[in-house]
Parts: sequence; structure tokens; C-alpha cells
Amino acid sequence: MPMDPKLSISKHCTLNTLGYNLSRVIMSTHQGTHLDAPKHFFDKGESVDEIALTRCITKAVKVDLTGKEPGAAIEPSDLEPFADKIELGCSVLLQTGWEKYYPEDAYFSGFPYVSKSLADWFAAKEMKLVGMDIPTPNGVDWKYVHIKMLSAGILIVEGLTNMGQLPEKEEFTFYALPLKLKGCDGSPIRAFAICN
Repeated sequence: MPMDPKLSISKHCTLNTLGYNLSRVIMSTHQGTHLDAPKHFFDKGESVDEIALTRCITKAVKVDLTGKEPGAAIEPSDLEPFADKIELGCSVLLQTGWEKYYPEDAYFSGFPYVSKSLADWFAAKEMKLVGMDIPTPNGVDWKYVHIKMLSAGILIVEGLTNMGQLPEKEEFTFYALPLKLKGCDGSPIRAFAICN
């Protein structure tokens, strides 16, 4: 998000200075494609290092929402065509196509968003993980949506890319492995899927 710390990568030393290459990286815990831990909104919530990796490797289904208009709410009714694949306790990846605007400023505003009613629906469905190709689930009611989902034990993955390569209406295994950052509220991840 624009107000987050900016990414900085610099050379610390090189083959010519100390005989090896080593770089320094400064970034937000929510840089790029990342996972939100409950600690993001709860002081006593699970930190990213306390999340079992088994929760970050999950069967998932992609929901194609590329037809949603900019700024439109994503509602439970938008997921009805995928109802046979969305079971209690599964994981869902929301593809809006919004990644096409990254890294322009437009990426951070006007995106289709997770409505409060959809956050409630995800919590009722006991989703394990909800991923998306937008920078945050909701740019206005961000606090409600994050708290509703994180308090229900739902891991949130933001900033996904290349979702067009995932199969339609077919389950796959999704990996969202965070760095083991002690006491932290989130982590950049290398997200990938293995399809049947």
C-alpha cells in the first residue's frame, strides 16, 4: 500500500570488496504478495511464525471474477457458480484481473473488493485461506473485513499474480509459505500452485 515502507535493495558487499556478493533488503512485512497473520489486527493474535505451515499448504479453488467492474463489491452471490467446489473449510482464490494495473498507482484504488457480507460468509464457511489479486480485501471497510476473517482463523493472502494460469472449477494445491519472522504480523510469500 502507498503508506507502507518502501522496498529497498542495495549491495552490501561484492566479489571485489569482500570476495562474495551479499545484498541488503529493507521491506514491509506486507510487501508484494504476502500473507496476513492474525497479529496484523490483534495484539495477542497469532504471529506469522506461530502459524503451522500445514495451514499454508491447502486445497483451493479459483473463483473467476474478472467480469466484475472496477470498484464493485464481491458478494456471496458472485461465488454461487462455484458452490459445488466451495465446501466447508476449503480455501478460495479470488481472481479479479486487477493485477494488470500493478505497479501503477491505479492498482491501489478502485479495485473490486470483498464486501462485509462476503467476509461474514467466508467466516461462516470456515474458510482456511482466502487469496486475492488485489492489494487488500477492502479499501474502505478494511478493518471490519480483516477482523472478521482473521478472528475466524482465515489466513489472508493479498497481491497474487498469474492467476489466469490456474484451472477453472478444478481443485489444486496452493502454497503460501511465509518467512518465519518471530512476532511479526505478516510476511512476503512465494505463492505457487500444483495442479493435477
